[in-house]
Amino acid sequence: MSLSKYEVFLKVVELGSLTKAAEVLGFTQSGISHTINSLETEFGFSLLIRNRSGVRLTVNGEQVLQPIREILNWNEQLKQKVTHIHGLETGTITIGTFTSVSVHWLPGMIKQFRSLYPYIEFKLMEGDYLEIEQWIEAGVIDCGFISLPTRDKFEVFPLKKDRMLAIVSQEHPISGAPYFPLPQIAHEDFIIPKAGSDYDVRRVLEKAGIEPNVKFSAGDDYAIIAMVDKGLGMSILPELVLKRQNHSVVMLELEEPSFRSLGIAVHSMKHASPATKKFVRHVQEWVELHAEKN
Repeated sequence: MSLSKYEVFLKVVELGSLTKAAEVLGFTQSGISHTINSLETEFGFSLLIRNRSGVRLTVNGEQVLQPIREILNWNEQLKQKVTHIHGLETGTITIGTFTSVSVHWLPGMIKQFRSLYPYIEFKLMEGDYLEIEQWIEAGVIDCGFISLPTRDKFEVFPLKKDRMLAIVSQEHPISGAPYFPLPQIAHEDFIIPKAGSDYDVRRVLEKAGIEPNVKFSAGDDYAIIAMVDKGLGMSILPELVLKRQNHSVVMLELEEPSFRSLGIAVHSMKHASPATKKFVRHVQEWVELHAEKN
């Protein structure tokens, strides 16, 4: 069993290309191909189907992907345990995150954490809520920021209630109102986040019994803000997304105040690496400290 072969295999699957994996890992393409061929010989069956568009898993490859991922995760935990016993703090933490957390929280969190544990490295994977849940379940990431509620099988640590705000252009007739009346939403052109990122907005709309007139769907929060700014419609976004951004949209409290609940989740704290456990505790303390300041 060669862990280095497993690492190469996972990187090829992750990037969907032998060439891209070679570039990232600093190998030649022939070296990557040789490693995969060696692993296939060791297992006695093909792992990847190669074609002009890249590579994809065979049926057998799909069956061994998760066990290989778990072996490497356990190996990372073992290395961290050993270094911890020697009084060192090392390791890599892979975090699932989305734009507003990546912009407003993570830089401060990581900077402070690395001042305490300078040898711990970070890998960030940005996606929507659904992707982050899938990554946690599959063991692709060590922990992930999510919107609650989430899957029951996860171990979840609530962090903050984030206000949901209506946004309209400065020329909108209601831009000067003290709040945005919920029934009015049904009569507006609405811009909604893409599926997988729209949980929070959908909860607000469903609770109010409103079927929005969706004109546009966008995967990027700041693209939505720009579209609202140009008068293409209105939207509802979390306050954290709108914080400290250079935009000219008008933010209005909803007639019935609504919130999204942010948290950080792991598959199991019992089986999390020492570095991940420290980081999750650090995140809770960081958010609590900044909530007191604000």
